[in-house]
Amino acid sequence: MDRLWAAWRHAYVAGLDEEPTPEADGRSLFEVLAEDGLPDEETLVVHRGTNCFAVMNAYPYTSGHLMVLPRRAVPGLGDLTADEHDELWATVRDAVAAVEVAFQPDGVNVGLNLGRAAGAGIPGHLHVHVVPRWSGDTNFTTTVANVRVLPEALADSWARVRDAWPS
Repeated sequence: MDRLWAAWRHAYVAGLDEEPTPEADGRSLFEVLAEDGLPDEETLVVHRGTNCFAVMNAYPYTSGHLMVLPRRAVPGLGDLTADEHDELWATVRDAVAAVEVAFQPDGVNVGLNLGRAAGAGIPGHLHVHVVPRWSGDTNFTTTVANVRVLPEALADSWARVRDAWPS
């Protein structure tokens, strides 16, 4: 079996037990984005619903990578109210539709990382990733150089997804 060593990952894995620092008032980063009153162009919020919202991922895997999440910080799917659950999945459906129109990918990954061990960066506030994918879009740059190559600025991706969002 061949092995590809990614020694740079050690710093990430070593820090997995550290909780992200909540805002001074105890809100999660995502709750601040949902309620802070800053313009969507600054926060990169694509859509705001009653219980959920969609925002571009500040550390995207690809252009168009966004997250759908409840406004309220909850760690797991079982913690959602019925209204939050229904709106979350309806918003995921709309996010996939917007990404497909805006980027015309060959496919889309939709997924959650529930809990620190599953890779959740902010485990106390669940979020669904919507990631457009293209045939052949993987390369060794991320593995060997700890770099992602994105052909478009995040603000430009935000504008494309926002313009393509279903009404």
